[in-house]
Amino acid sequence: MIIYKTEEEIELIRQSALILSKAHGEIARLIKEGVSTLTLDKRAEEFIRDSGGKPSFKNYNGFPFSLCISVNATVVHGFPSKYTLNDGDIISVDAGVYYQGFHSDCAYTHAVGNVSEEVNDLLKVTKESLYKGIEKATVGSRMGDVSYTIQEHAEKHGYGVVRELVGHGIGQNLHESPEVPNYGRRGQGVKLQNGLVIAIEPMINLGTRHIVQEDDGWTIRTRDNKPSAHFEHTVVVRKEKAEIITTFDYIEQAKKS
Repeated sequence: MIIYKTEEEIELIRQSALILSKAHGEIARLIKEGVSTLTLDKRAEEFIRDSGGKPSFKNYNGFPFSLCISVNATVVHGFPSKYTLNDGDIISVDAGVYYQGFHSDCAYTHAVGNVSEEVNDLLKVTKESLYKGIEKATVGSRMGDVSYTIQEHAEKHGYGVVRELVGHGIGQNLHESPEVPNYGRRGQGVKLQNGLVIAIEPMINLGTRHIVQEDDGWTIRTRDNKPSAHFEHTVVVRKEKAEIITTFDYIEQAKKS
């Protein structure tokens, strides 16, 4: 069942998203060569709790951390660890915040030091595909319009679009209906209506679209061990233009400082 949100509920999600976006900025400040991914997780949890929120992911279906941290060929759901970042790595940081009864969800893939031009292009196109998909999240469109637009942009650059993992509705639950695939056909799927809040999250691979799950039951990596990128925003469907309620602004500010 799809749960449409009232303006009051959207305001609460917006407040949750602000804490989350600022947490992403705090994490971005720490991302550099030699820093362990566990350090990032600890800082994220500390900041979120100090801000009055709770990390949405911690203990969600048994997930033991506040962040999903996915390095290089890991697509999503990677565990923070003692692994220290190296020059040339890419690292996807996926986080959620639960605040005053509502969740928000956001992910960003960072380059560590000097990455190859090939990988830099992957990050650029994946982020572009997110925003192109968001442009289609307007009243009267179909979910397939969002999905097709993401797929078309990624595949025209020769990348693999992960199919087994999708975006989702979000609100009082972290994952709600409907699913938001990153592939599909225009004119197909759920008709989008005002007040639908969704997490749109392209997961795009440098090589093929195929993935495997590691023995920990969570970590997903590319089958060919080529890098994967992941960007995500929490978005409200609106009549003229979708409203993005998470922001990468705090990340971008941190990168400049």
